[in-house]
Amino acid sequence: MTLPVTGLAAAICALLLIYCAYATVKVRIASQIGFGDGDNPDLLAARRTHANLSEHAPVFLIMLAVLELANAHHLGLTAIAAIFLIGRVAHIVGMNQHHKGGSPRLRQIGVIATWFTTIALALWILYLFATRHI
Repeated sequence: MTLPVTGLAAAICALLLIYCAYATVKVRIASQIGFGDGDNPDLLAARRTHANLSEHAPVFLIMLAVLELANAHHLGLTAIAAIFLIGRVAHIVGMNQHHKGGSPRLRQIGVIATWFTTIALALWILYLFATRHI
């Protein structure tokens, strides 16, 4: 496989997206809301959890693939991808807990992991651009 880290990360993101979509549909069926969120806080939380992953995963995966194609350090990419994925799982679990009155801690960890890893990849790409192309 040409992009093993990206491929594995993309596969895990796809499964997380399906899980989030299922969770959203489950709330839709239980609350009989076919469109929008119907001012239902459970549905709003489920939709935002799904949307948040949908918003962050594509950019992360594109940058991961760019770096992998540039022959960036395999172990470094693997570590950053693992932190991103753990963060995304933490965010999903944390959104559910926080929404139900629990601690926001896992949600916060997920946000920080997502931002940190996305920034790390962006800076890595900028560094490679500056050192290899200028």
